Parts: sequence; structure tokens; C-alpha cells
Amino acid sequence: MYWEYLIRSPIFWICTALQIWMLIDAIRQKEWIWVLFILAFPGFGSLLYFFYIYRGSGSAMRGFELPGAHSRKRIKELQAQIHHLDKPHHHLELGDIYFQQGKLDQAEACYRAAMERDAADPDIRAHLGQCLLRQKKAAEALPLLATVVRVNPKHDYGHTLMALAEAMKSLGQSDQAISVLQQVTESHSYPRARVQLAELYIGAGLPDLAREQLQEVISDAPHTPAFQRRRDRIWFHRAKKLMSQLPKG
Repeated sequence: MYWEYLIRSPIFWICTALQIWMLIDAIRQKEWIWVLFILAFPGFGSLLYFFYIYRGSGSAMRGFELPGAHSRKRIKELQAQIHHLDKPHHHLELGDIYFQQGKLDQAEACYRAAMERDAADPDIRAHLGQCLLRQKKAAEALPLLATVVRVNPKHDYGHTLMALAEAMKSLGQSDQAISVLQQVTESHSYPRARVQLAELYIGAGLPDLAREQLQEVISDAPHTPAFQRRRDRIWFHRAKKLMSQLPKG
């Protein structure tokens, strides 16, 4: 009777589906400790994996790295420092925390406050540009990002240059975006840059060049650290999907 009740319960099937889903994802990501944990503690283990690993790697800011702690304690400390000292770098760091949390309106306000106090700081300009870009304000983001990379193309380990290319892409400046992303991929193997460059190549009718970039992403995926695979998961999946849509070379 108990098993008959379970089989008829929609909750049982939802939990079973979640268990299988999280187990498959953990195996794909080579999270072997989590695989054992999910198997040892059915239901509870899959819920923990979902909230701490799967959901944690799927935020809106996936693929972007800006410095800054994420704790409420650090936010309180920065708010106190801003109240007493009002230094631009305090506003910047607070903005970085909000950025990583996905609170883009609050991050923008912090970056603009930092800009009012030091308009020349490249980190402030770049991070404000990144924030505006995530809010689909590419036209505002582009000049901020451009002024930073004009002085230092390697700023933020190429992330600022990559953001500039994304702003150009959003504004329909495909040729310029291709040129900038080529600069990024010459020095870095970011899946985000390679996949977006491949998309632009496809749009320009250059499938062979697109295939080269996508193959690099797919080949590198198994050899990247687990934390990086989780962060770049969306780009690995997009690379495989695009590759399957390309004509056979």
C-alpha cells in the first residue's frame, strides 16, 4: 500500500526527477564527492546540490569576475567606511559586491558615486561599463569601456576588452566586435569570448572560422577545473549546440 501511495503521488515523481537531474549533472561536471553524497542521501543530497552547486553556478552574472566579497558583514563594513570616510574605492568595492549578487541598480548607484569622487580610475569606469552592459545599456557602456582598454587592453585580465566587444555586438558593430574578440582570444581561452566570436563568424558567413573557435571550447571543457566548468557551463552548452547546427566541414 505504501509503494502504491508513493507511485501515485506527484511529489514522489518530482523528487525522483530532481534526484536523477542533479545526479546526471554532478556526473557530467565530475563532482564525484557530490555524486556519492546524492546517492547516499536521496532527496536531501540532491536538494543541497541544487542550491549550493547547480543554482549557485547559474546566476545572471555567470562568466564575469569582478573582485569583492559577498558577505553581509562586508557590506556593513563598507557602508560604515563610506559614512565616515567616503572614499571612491569603498563605493567601488560595494558596487562589485552588488554586481556579483545581481543587484544591478544598487551596483550602478555605487559605481556612479565612485565616479563622482574619482572619474579617472580605470576600475571604476570599467566596472560601471560592465554593469550598464548587463542592464542592456550598451550605448552608455561602450565609451566607458573604450576609454579603459585604449590605455590598457589587458585590464581585468581581458574581461574589459571582452565587455567592449559585447557592447559593440549589441549595437550592431559586428566587424569591430570581431576584431576586439580576436584580440581577446589571442591572449585568453575564455569560452565566453570564443563562443561569441563564433556567433559573429556565423553571422558573417564564415562557418569554418566559427567551427575552429567552438572546437577549442568543446575540447578544453573536460580539462578545466570543476569550479570553472560550473561558471562557464552555459558557454560549453552553447558551443555544442552551435557546433551541431553548423554544416559538416
